[in-house]
Amino acid sequence: ILGGLSCVFWTLVIITTFKYVVLALDNDNRGEGGIFALYAIHRRFKVKWAIVPALIGCAALIADGFITPPISISSAIEGLKLLNPNIDSVVPIVIVAMTVLFTVQQFGTNVVGRFFGPIMTTWFIMIGTLGALQLAQHPEILEALNPYWAIHLLTDYEGGFWLLGGVFLCTTGAEAMYSDLGHCGKQNIRLSWGFVLFMLLLNYAGQSAYMLSIDGQQLHDHSPFYMIMPTWFLPIGIVVATMATLIASQAILTGCFTLVNEAMKLKLWTNFKVIYPSTVKGQIYIPAINWFLFVGCVTVVLLFREAKNMEAAYGLAITFDMIMTTILLTSLMLLHRKSAVLVFLLAALFLIIEGAFLVSNLNKFMHGGWFTVGLAVIIFFALWVFYEARKLRAKHTEFVEIDKYLPAMQDLMRDESIAKEATHLVYMSMVNDKNHIDSNIIYSIFRKKPKRADVYWFVHVDIANDPYLATYSVDTIIPKHIFFVRLRFGFKVEHKVNVMFKQVVEEMVANGEVDIMSNYPSLRKHGMYADFKFILLNSRVSIDNKLSPWEQIVVKGYRFFKSLSLPTHEDFGLELTNVEYEMVPISVTEEIEIKLERVTTK
Repeated sequence: ILGGLSCVFWTLVIITTFKYVVLALDNDNRGEGGIFALYAIHRRFKVKWAIVPALIGCAALIADGFITPPISISSAIEGLKLLNPNIDSVVPIVIVAMTVLFTVQQFGTNVVGRFFGPIMTTWFIMIGTLGALQLAQHPEILEALNPYWAIHLLTDYEGGFWLLGGVFLCTTGAEAMYSDLGHCGKQNIRLSWGFVLFMLLLNYAGQSAYMLSIDGQQLHDHSPFYMIMPTWFLPIGIVVATMATLIASQAILTGCFTLVNEAMKLKLWTNFKVIYPSTVKGQIYIPAINWFLFVGCVTVVLLFREAKNMEAAYGLAITFDMIMTTILLTSLMLLHRKSAVLVFLLAALFLIIEGAFLVSNLNKFMHGGWFTVGLAVIIFFALWVFYEARKLRAKHTEFVEIDKYLPAMQDLMRDESIAKEATHLVYMSMVNDKNHIDSNIIYSIFRKKPKRADVYWFVHVDIANDPYLATYSVDTIIPKHIFFVRLRFGFKVEHKVNVMFKQVVEEMVANGEVDIMSNYPSLRKHGMYADFKFILLNSRVSIDNKLSPWEQIVVKGYRFFKSLSLPTHEDFGLELTNVEYEMVPISVTEEIEIKLERVTTK
């Protein structure tokens, strides 16, 4: 008991508090935390290898998101068996509770926090008070703060080392806390953690003190957490615990939302619909991920049924995530020119502890750990395939100087032998530079069916941190004929490019910068407006490519994942009535060479 409490205490102090609350929170990417925040900073330093630990960590945390809510909620609700031993299964209640949890995600942590904040405060005061009452009766348990007891348990107690798999459960939420940085804020986490840590330690010490007092007795699968509650208080304790675990489970879910959102921003995953429930940018909701996790969590409950069975599967995957964070955190401190000796000492400390947790958790693999590890491997493979595909695409997507093509565009505008594509032709541009243009756009205008128009518009969209910002700027490339438009709008502003672009054009008409009356005499005579057409480009690997088996997997995988993404026109809020999708071929390998010999026929 003393050794177990000592291990829990030092794990919370060294890993959760020092590594995450002190060190990791200072390494954020524009207010966002998590493994991808560390990767994004590494990318600025051109550190290419960082992608591997980043994707491993992401896969592990998402896999953990499948089991954290079920085990947390099940362990709380199973307290009902103390009140009524005749209850055979709490599975239906757990599923109902999880349905509530996943349904309220759409309201955001800001709205939910107003309701849940007082509950969490009540929860921590409750567990701290219950622990303190037991601690007061057996203060000798505080001897466990001496690290000697932790070392003694791990080295001298028979099978003590393997108990680390259980100890590790006290810190599994640290990675989710770091990922939730954008939702909660650095100072909020640090201030609240002092209170939370104190209450947690009081409760752990109280449970340990109680177990010392019943030394030699059997627990019979009863939780010491509920056993330290007075009988009259048990119903209240179960209700508060259930509500608290619902809230705590939200941390891993919002952490997953943050990870996926960062992956999309870093072009490491396909676009999903992102909803911002409040005016705080860090607070996001991704419906596709929410319900994907919901189905997974229900599957876990139906598969394992009880919390004790889930414990066998819990913790193994998240250990890999924590080790990956340590590796990236160490590298980042070295990049920031911190003392190499100090950095390596800290890295050694973290890796020794987390390595020990990993080895002890490997014992869980055959008892359910295979589930989360298998999920993590599948998710990592999907991420890696998408990453490799984006690399292939980026390698062959160029931005060219627009000045080189202006003479050709002017000639094209005057060439009446070519049927007009539209009076005003609008392209969505990836590049944010009036002097350059996407090579795919040039390919679409000239090398496919030539697209003659009277006016060409190149539109680039930026999402700003200000929730309600809505601004634009226009660079005139050729007066009256070619324009580069930048639209900047906040994350709370609806993505209605069609509406915004119309307002931009109307203001430019009022300023005399462009004419939108139809150039067809019969229509202009009656004051008819000109037609507008949006062209959305999708690149596709050319069939004239000889692909290796791996490249075929990458290309097919990328196409599959893109099929799951939010349609481009929906992402930009464009009306399908004036939108046309177009495929642009890209070559990712050397073209197939077939030697043909001409023969003369008689």
